[in-house]
Amino acid sequence: MMNYEKARRTILEKVAPAGIERVLLLEAAGRVLAEDYSAPSDMPRWDNSAMDGFAVRSAGCAPGTVLKVTDYIPAGVSSGDAVVEGCAARIMTGAPIPPGADAVVPIEETEAGEQSVKLLLQVKKGDHIRFQGEDVGRGDLIMPKGTLIGPPQVSLLASFSAAVVPVYRRVRVAILSTGDELVEIGTEPKESQIVNSNALALACAIKLCGAEPVILGIARDNRESHLALLTEGLKADVLVTSAGVSAGDRDLVREILAELGVMEQFWKPGVKPGGPTAFALRGNTPVFSLPGNPVSTMITFDEFVRPALLRMMGHEKALRRTVRGYLKEGTRKKAGKLNFLRVQVTIEDGRYLASTAGDQNTGILKTMLRCNALALLPADRTEFAAGEEVELHLLDPTLEMED
Repeated sequence: MMNYEKARRTILEKVAPAGIERVLLLEAAGRVLAEDYSAPSDMPRWDNSAMDGFAVRSAGCAPGTVLKVTDYIPAGVSSGDAVVEGCAARIMTGAPIPPGADAVVPIEETEAGEQSVKLLLQVKKGDHIRFQGEDVGRGDLIMPKGTLIGPPQVSLLASFSAAVVPVYRRVRVAILSTGDELVEIGTEPKESQIVNSNALALACAIKLCGAEPVILGIARDNRESHLALLTEGLKADVLVTSAGVSAGDRDLVREILAELGVMEQFWKPGVKPGGPTAFALRGNTPVFSLPGNPVSTMITFDEFVRPALLRMMGHEKALRRTVRGYLKEGTRKKAGKLNFLRVQVTIEDGRYLASTAGDQNTGILKTMLRCNALALLPADRTEFAAGEEVELHLLDPTLEMED
C-alpha cells in the first residue's frame, strides 16, 4: 500500500502540460500563460500628464507667478507648440507633454482665469508627469511563462494590443460512473436505486479547475458496458471513474482498464476516506479510479485529481494551500491510514482553529457542506488531543489571516 505523500508525488511526476493553444485575450482569463511575454514597447509610450492642470516650465514658477495660457491639450491630442517662459498650456490627464514643458501643475493648485493662470504652490521639475517607460520598458519581461491570467494581466496585455495570447490548453476530462443501482438525475429512484450524483459533483469540480468535463453516463455491472464506456473515456485527456474499484465480484474497473493497456501506478494509497483509489496511465493519459461513496469521491478528487488537472493546464501551484492549525476537540482514529478529517476552520487570535464538521462517517454527505478544510491526521497516530497542532488543507481560499 503506497502512502499518501508518495501517491501525490507519483501523480505530479507522471503528468505534464497538455499542450498550448492561442486564444482571444478575454478567453485567456483564468488560464495560464504558456510563453514568456516581453513588452513590445515602452509603457507609457510617451511622457504624459498625470493630472488635469497646466503644463509649465518649472524654472521661475514660484508661488504667486501668473502665466499666460497659450494652448489647450485634451487627452488623445498632441501639440507641437512649445511652452515658453511665462506661458502655460492647459492639459488633461493622459495628454502628451508638449515641447518645452517639464512639469504639470494640478488645476486645484492654481487660480485659473480665461487666458491666464496663477500658481499657488512651488513647482518642481517632473511634477505630475508620467514619463515614457517608467511603468514598463521596451523588452522587459513582464509576464513569465506560468503566469495565471487575471484582470491586471488582461489590462496590461490589452494595453500592448495583445489580442491573441498563448495559454496552456484546457484538458477534457471524461467522467464515468459505474453500478447497476444508479439512475440519472430526473429519474425517480426506486427502492435500492440511487441518483448518479457523483458524475455531476465531479463535473462541477472539474469546471471549477478550469477543465472541460465530459459525462459518459453509467457503466452497468457487466463486462460489455464497462469495456465500451472505458474505451470511449480513454479518448479524453483524462479519465475519472467512480465506484467499481474495490475488490468485490462486480468491481470491474481495474480489470477492464488492464485489458485496455492501462498501466496501474498505485492502488489503495493509505488514506481514509478514499482507500480504494487507483491511479493509472495509458501512454500520457492519466486515469483516476475513485471510490463510489460521494464523500470519498469528492475528497479523493480534491487530493489527487485536482492537482493533476491544474498541473496539466500549466499551473505551478497545483496543491491546496496548507497551514498549521489547532483542533478544538480531541479525536481518535485507527492506526495505519492517514485520515482526512472534515473540519470547519475559523480564525481566532491569529490562529486557525478546526472544529469537526460533524459525523465523519463517509455516508454523511452534509459534513461536506459544513467543512471548509481537511485536517490531516497522520497514519501512525490514533489519538489527538484538543489544542493539538495539525496540518490543514484549506478548501476555502478566502480563509486568510488579517495582516
